[in-house]
Amino acid sequence: MHELVERMIEDGAGRRRVQVNQAESPMAWLAARGHVSLRQLDAGERLRADYEMASLGPRVTMRWDPAPVARLGGGMPERLDPTLAQIAARRRFDGAVAAAGPGLADILWRVVCAGEGLGPAEKALRWPSRAGKLVLCFALDRVADFYGLK
Repeated sequence: MHELVERMIEDGAGRRRVQVNQAESPMAWLAARGHVSLRQLDAGERLRADYEMASLGPRVTMRWDPAPVARLGGGMPERLDPTLAQIAARRRFDGAVAAAGPGLADILWRVVCAGEGLGPAEKALRWPSRAGKLVLCFALDRVADFYGLK
């Protein structure tokens, strides 16, 4: 069953409208049920976007997508260095995780970046039930502060 909802998110490229399948994302699932605020959800989405842009996740195969192209004033294409975007995303990701602080980064990474549900994350960390939600909310508040979200 797909629970698609439209949302506005803000990332490094500005604001854009996206469709989120709430059945797939633990963060969207938590937000749909009122367990995290919209600010916390936006912080999680920005962190995950930086994680993915920095290519920190595991790769199964080689990337075949072409390098992005920017247009100069005369319409001439200029190849952008994708590694610069990756480096900037990695710096933002590292800064956000550092802002979350020790002890909070574990649950943050498991739920936001790895897409693990709260229950399995709590079990893997050997935490009591429902402790993960509280810690995750603290971490997301700190990440939201890092990204300057209101």
